[in-house]
Amino acid sequence: MRYYSTREAAKRLGIPHPTLATYLAAGKIPRPQSEIVGITTVQIWTEEEIEHVRQLLPKIANGRKTRYQKLREKQKAQAKSPVPRKPKKK
Repeated sequence: MRYYSTREAAKRLGIPHPTLATYLAAGKIPRPQSEIVGITTVQIWTEEEIEHVRQLLPKIANGRKTRYQKLREKQKAQAKSPVPRKPKKK
């Protein structure tokens, strides 16, 4: 069984390392097993954990992509009526 670091897991998931670290800190994805090496805590990812996170990624609401979604839907729902104009004088 192969183990991966958080950076390697992020690379395999196709997302930046800081994004994966933010999701871990916010609790949006489950934490993998951790080991303390010296004064550093290292997360150890397995293939199963990476695949589980891959399934969760589309379900994560992440800021800018969803922030204005309701506003955009409201603007699309508005009727597209023409702007009233004054008749031209000849």
